[in-house]
Amino acid sequence: MLENLLSTLSSWLLLASHGNLIIVAVYAGIFVALMTTLGALIAIFANRMPDWGMDVSLSFAAGVMIVASFTSLILPAIDLTGSFTPAGIGIFLGVLLIYGIDNFIPHEHIIKGYEGPKEFKEKLKLVWLVVLAVIIHNLPEGLAVGISIVYNLNAGLVTAIAIGIQDFPEGTVVSLPLATIQKKRLVPILLGALSGIAEMVMVILGAFLFSIFKSFLPYGLGLAGGAMLYVTVKEMIPEIYKRQENEKLVTLGFFLGFYVMLFLDSMLG
Repeated sequence: MLENLLSTLSSWLLLASHGNLIIVAVYAGIFVALMTTLGALIAIFANRMPDWGMDVSLSFAAGVMIVASFTSLILPAIDLTGSFTPAGIGIFLGVLLIYGIDNFIPHEHIIKGYEGPKEFKEKLKLVWLVVLAVIIHNLPEGLAVGISIVYNLNAGLVTAIAIGIQDFPEGTVVSLPLATIQKKRLVPILLGALSGIAEMVMVILGAFLFSIFKSFLPYGLGLAGGAMLYVTVKEMIPEIYKRQENEKLVTLGFFLGFYVMLFLDSMLG
């Protein structure tokens, strides 16, 4: 049933976009941005997210991203060429890209604290530092969706659905802490939506670039996979376990995300 639904959705999107994968990427980008925004809207109804809720949301996202890195990006990159080399180079470039962004763009994690050039720590408001941290997390996700759509439409849709599902709690993770800090609602919601828009831009950019430079697609898939792995292993997992509280719930959240992505990917056969 789910396989039929996916095939129907693919056919409808191709029909609606007249076979243009960039337009399909626009639809996918709108979807992930909308899911992030809907998550951010939770700030209207709640005063504060409990610590365990934030950690479980992030761990769920980490589980999705770990599986997606391999099943939607790295393994397809190897299959395209029958060689590890292009995928391996892409992974290295993806890690290098996010490492550079992580070290040169100032941002603030809710738990880990400030990262980036020290001279900007006092110049930027905390709210923008937190939003920048989330945008850095979202860039590889958007890139992954866009590139995987060019590689295979069904695989791209599975990735978009899974990323969209985990974007909902991620939007909440952005907006609720900011709402608590600022004692406001509108600005945190708008900033949560902004992080979703940044992800949408990366979906479209990834699809656009690699629909033109198709010969570099294996490198692009590896790059997106490496970038997602770096964010997950270096940023998200240390963040969710740093408190050393609710470890069972956090681990459960991770494997829930892991199984959701694996299940969705299994629909491709």
